[in-house]
Amino acid sequence: MKLARLGLAVWCAAAARGEGVRFGRDVAPVIYKYCAPCHRAGEAGPFSLLSYDDVKKHARQIAVVTASRYMPPWLPEPGYGDFAGEQRLSDGQIRAIGEWVREGAPAGDVKETPPKFAEGWQLGTPDLVVEAEKAYPLPASGPDVFWNFIFSPNVTGRRWVRAIEIRPGDKRNVHHANVMVDRARSSRAKEIARGAGFPGMDLTVERETFDIDGHFLYWKPGAPPYVEPEGLAWRLDPGNDLVLNTHLKCSGKPEEVRPSIGFYFTDKPQTKFPVLVQLEHDGALDIPAGDKEFVVTDHFRMPMDGDVLAVYPHAHYLGKLLEGYATLPDGKRKWLVKIDDWDATWEAVYYYKEPVYLPKGTVISMRFSYDNSAGNPRNPHRPPVRVTAGNRTTDEMGHLWLQVLPRGGGDRRMELEEALMRRRLEKYPGDFWARMKLGAVMMARLDTAGAEPMLEQAARLEPENPEAHNLLGSALQRLGRQREAIEQFRAAVRYRPDYGNARYNLALALVKAGKLGEATENFREVAAAFPEDAMVWTSLGELLSEQGRYAEALVEFEKAMKINPALEPARRGAEAARGHVEGH
Repeated sequence: MKLARLGLAVWCAAAARGEGVRFGRDVAPVIYKYCAPCHRAGEAGPFSLLSYDDVKKHARQIAVVTASRYMPPWLPEPGYGDFAGEQRLSDGQIRAIGEWVREGAPAGDVKETPPKFAEGWQLGTPDLVVEAEKAYPLPASGPDVFWNFIFSPNVTGRRWVRAIEIRPGDKRNVHHANVMVDRARSSRAKEIARGAGFPGMDLTVERETFDIDGHFLYWKPGAPPYVEPEGLAWRLDPGNDLVLNTHLKCSGKPEEVRPSIGFYFTDKPQTKFPVLVQLEHDGALDIPAGDKEFVVTDHFRMPMDGDVLAVYPHAHYLGKLLEGYATLPDGKRKWLVKIDDWDATWEAVYYYKEPVYLPKGTVISMRFSYDNSAGNPRNPHRPPVRVTAGNRTTDEMGHLWLQVLPRGGGDRRMELEEALMRRRLEKYPGDFWARMKLGAVMMARLDTAGAEPMLEQAARLEPENPEAHNLLGSALQRLGRQREAIEQFRAAVRYRPDYGNARYNLALALVKAGKLGEATENFREVAAAFPEDAMVWTSLGELLSEQGRYAEALVEFEKAMKINPALEPARRGAEAARGHVEGH
């Protein structure tokens, strides 16, 4: 704000001296800071603004779009959240551009200094680069496309990621993109062909499958890669997949879209554990045709002290007024974000300059208003029609995501997650994913007795869901109900034969039940699915040894030692098995 006032003061002083507005002194610094990051070769802007001639050519257009605040795109209202990297021009900057255009866009005597942008990777050479296995053939025309690319980083040990840089391909074709961590690798089952990816807009419903570790892994045109503050690096484990959810727009000619992701690692592990808190009430989205002010609200009470680090409001083309605020325990209101004229074209994640402290008992609220009238220029329906919640752009959504870091030290994510799932079940008692997630969280918090009925209800809601059966089996096993646990694990692998975790759980349960032959066959299936896991081969060797099948056991132990020569259980097992074989 001080710089904006200083710029206005300089311009006013120059005007008082009769100097007028000059490009190099008054206009170029604004254009180069706020416009050129997108308006240059290889970026999303339709034309370059890196020289006086470039800017003069588009001078009248620039004056119009800056005066209306359409450009640079910045949706939050001032005074309703103090955000880093604000792209909002001051009144003085807008006035200077308009005056410069009215004066005929003179160059002036001050030499322009075009900015120098980093070539290639913006953060330098990545530690690891992965590329989509196959390109997506984007047609020349048609509706927006939402496509998911799957990446397998194939790291050999746990790594901590301080930043990623997403290269989505031709940036003019990509509206925005989100990265999700798929620790269960279940997204592979959705691919239309190996390496080709799969369609779909919103993956947040996959609460059990996808783990985004409380981070916004987000890309939009013109935004620099986000580097996580110290202590907030997120983990990447062997076997993890990443799913890049992209919003693609047709350009008028066929395009091949093949994104890549660069990873930047750190040796400093995560010590702070945020959670993505979602407010939404899509179940209430049923907007009549012609309704100019349809309102949806939601709220969540903080079960602990916490800091809000970032906010991500999301709606589609009928969204108009988007508000997020917190009511403190003393009744005072603290604004988190307010957007008076929502435009889905320019949605973004907004990071606060300083964390926003919310004490325990604070009620976080969202209030979104939608305009489904013919007077809404962004309404995709002509004439307006009834609109409900859905993943298509012609449907609607109303989400307010907050990155919240619980206070109190340690990892308190499960405590916050439990409160979030209980709130969701207040709104949607029959929500399968909420019941399954709540059951998983309760188990992680060692409330197995409370988790079991929750998971049983989830399995009844979706009887063919393998994750529900696997989790229910784990709860039953902890409660000592071994026979019932085996039935649930068998159901999980019946509905998904390649479900390695469930098959491993089944094998262990069968061992405890004394069914060693069936356990062995399941261990072989697990080992085939995870051939680089030395502990799986070791477990198989130990099981074969228990059955007196020492020659077979020795083969498995040797496989384990080939992968990890320092694995002591494999070494001891191999020595014992070899002794039995040679003794005979």
